[in-house]
Amino acid sequence: MWEYTEKVKDHYMNPRNVGVIEDADAIGEVGNIVCGDALKLTLKVDKRSGKIIDAKFQTFGCGSAIASSSALTEMIKGKTLSEAEKITNQDIATYLGGLPQEKMHCSVMGKEALETAIARYRGKKLEREEEEEGKIVCQCFGVTDRKIEKVIRENNLTTVEQVTNYTKAGGGCGSCIPRIEEILKEVRGRKEEEKVEKKPSPRKGLTNLQRIQLVQETIEKSIRPQLQRDGGDIELIDIEGPKVLIALRGMCANCVAAEATVKGQIEAKLREFVDEDIIVEEVK
Repeated sequence: MWEYTEKVKDHYMNPRNVGVIEDADAIGEVGNIVCGDALKLTLKVDKRSGKIIDAKFQTFGCGSAIASSSALTEMIKGKTLSEAEKITNQDIATYLGGLPQEKMHCSVMGKEALETAIARYRGKKLEREEEEEGKIVCQCFGVTDRKIEKVIRENNLTTVEQVTNYTKAGGGCGSCIPRIEEILKEVRGRKEEEKVEKKPSPRKGLTNLQRIQLVQETIEKSIRPQLQRDGGDIELIDIEGPKVLIALRGMCANCVAAEATVKGQIEAKLREFVDEDIIVEEVK
């Protein structure tokens, strides 16, 4: 039996922003009722500021799909389109206090609907349209090889079971499982090549002074500029051995995705450029 957080239950039983914005500026529709889940997301956008001033949804699906859609609308209201498009499916799950692994495809559906709406608003070709041009791998749920590869890379998936949880591919007759295994190996192989080509070797045997200098340098050159582009900032509070204490400032300070920023962005960068043992903690 799956265990749901209180927040998931709340957003399922009392969903926010249900309905359709009749004069919507952006519309994102994903999924297929035949396959079990479908979501329509409508947005109202302030033309001058680029902020999402209203968001509504209609979802056909399970409780997790409804909760994920409800959470997404709450997360994006008040954000600019540029801020909203940085929200990942993992951020949606985190906002809800977590989702059962078997239900992660619901958060992916929310992310896809948001991507679709923003792309339509900007008049751009959807990345998902390119995915749909790929070859169908899972006939049961109509999932292409390009979508499977994208979700594997974005969520660091390593097993067929995880791919099924995030995309439904492989969850029907199972005949596509061998191809999913091949795609996993292909993505893993490319990641290893990228590591060899791009990733600098973490420094070993650093003195405290060298560690401090490298942390400061990485923050100034690689982390702060990226945060500032989104209206945020970072303050280095202290360094205690492998532990780096930071404080998020600006837009980042009250962002619902702050935890993902600390671990998925800041800590990852410092581990890449300074030391793979670094642990980053946010000081409130």
